[in-house]
Amino acid sequence: MTEDGFADTRTRLLNAAADLIAAAPGEDFSLRAVCDAAGVKMPTLYHFFGSKQGLIDAVVERGFDMYLSAKSDSETGGDPIQQLRRGWDAHVAFGLENPGFYTLMYGKVRPGYSPDAQSRPAEMLRTLTKQAENDGRLVVGYEEAAAHIIATNIGVTLRQIILGQADPDLSAHVREGVLAAITGTGPAAVGSGADERRLGHTVIEQAAAHPEILGETETQLLIQWIGRLGEESSPAAGR
Repeated sequence: MTEDGFADTRTRLLNAAADLIAAAPGEDFSLRAVCDAAGVKMPTLYHFFGSKQGLIDAVVERGFDMYLSAKSDSETGGDPIQQLRRGWDAHVAFGLENPGFYTLMYGKVRPGYSPDAQSRPAEMLRTLTKQAENDGRLVVGYEEAAAHIIATNIGVTLRQIILGQADPDLSAHVREGVLAAITGTGPAAVGSGADERRLGHTVIEQAAAHPEILGETETQLLIQWIGRLGEESSPAAGR
């Protein structure tokens, strides 16, 4: 078999499996049906993927490729918290548009196991939360912030898939609740200066969420100025 023929046969098998999964999200599929759809014999499938799990892993890898492509189209740089918002919405949209892939990517849980492909979007998320931390926008560590986001983002998406319908209000409310928690714009904490710091964070996030009000340049200046004021008034600054 030529190299092109090798790739073509493997692609036909992946396409056949993906089509079966998409047609019945969350349900099992037979290798025989995959082979019949691809026009090959069972030994050929085992030659390429080794086992049913090997085929599923390859389909999951394709799902993450599709997901990252969709996310890169939706994220155009700029304010890190705004990028987190857009990334959240892109995640939910991908799950609702591709429930078969999504349930394999995030819904099939094996204790102690995480597909290698999951590390790619997780690393992109941590990069954004690290940027937000460096900009003084977080009240928790960037890794904790990323964990809050991915856990709730997956939960909201799976709930909508299970119910079989979109719930944009739920998604938006949970998204804003998580962002408020990690940026310190939720209910005020008890302690010296807590109200002032919360107010500063709230103004920053309000400005960042609506840059059209002040303009992009003015918004960034406001964020920098309030950030500096917060640093000067923090308890650590007086030590």
